[in-house]
Amino acid sequence: MPKIDLAAVPAIKGSGYPPPFDVPCAHRTRQRVGDAGGLSNFGVNLMRLPPGGWSSQRHWHSHEDEFVYVLEGELVLIEDEGETILRAGDCAAFPKGTGNGHHMINRSHEAVVYLEVGSRVYEDLTTCSDVDMMSANADGRFVRKDGTPIGSVKG
Repeated sequence: MPKIDLAAVPAIKGSGYPPPFDVPCAHRTRQRVGDAGGLSNFGVNLMRLPPGGWSSQRHWHSHEDEFVYVLEGELVLIEDEGETILRAGDCAAFPKGTGNGHHMINRSHEAVVYLEVGSRVYEDLTTCSDVDMMSANADGRFVRKDGTPIGSVKG
């Protein structure tokens, strides 16, 4: 049946980032509704972001497009050009390969709910704009921008 039972889709709290990069995203929750519906070419996540929470570290993708649609609440979108308010009914698109890092922060006093949609490309490399971190879809590991594992001592 195509209808997805949201109550049956696990809510995953936090992010997969290694410490200390995980702290700003520690209280966000994600329900992988696209996976629950059997989608494989693109992902759809129902996201909940509490007051003060970040959607992610500011980042951009080499091979994946992203799209967000705000369902409830107000977010601040932060990218290279500055800040933009996104409210319920607003959406934003992030084309692959631009080098324009983006993320959203909930600076309001209410929780925010939004949809996050993205392509799934094996060759994608996610590069963080403000911290020394990147990750490849091919292996899912987080490394420094010079390729050394996070947690290792630079020589």
